[in-house]
Amino acid sequence: MTLAHSFHPTVLREYDIRGIVGRTLTENDARAVGRAFGTIVVRGGGTSVCVGYDGRHSSPMLEAAMVDGLASTGLRVLRIGLGPTPMLYFATRDLEASAGVMITGSHNPPEYNGIKMMLGKGPVY
Repeated sequence: MTLAHSFHPTVLREYDIRGIVGRTLTENDARAVGRAFGTIVVRGGGTSVCVGYDGRHSSPMLEAAMVDGLASTGLRVLRIGLGPTPMLYFATRDLEASAGVMITGSHNPPEYNGIKMMLGKGPVY
């Protein structure tokens, strides 16, 4: 089954996905990224992915949608919870996960949020 999804043209960036929550970045976007990235991880032989999120109000909602999308591909999702991005890097390596995803708005204004991904021990870009 193919699930078509269109992203707002401004959210797909070189090193991450970033947008204004509810306008250019939605739960459906996070779920679609989870499905797509999860498929890449599984096709590469991966079996697990760590997922974390920052303290923005929208982060738990986006994290839940991301987890849903990743789990739909058959990956074991390790939810590491609230913390800074380096916590994701540490958890992904320490737990020997195949990949990692961080829901974070980074340095952007509060209405923004985003997604950073790592495959193995390196960033996805």
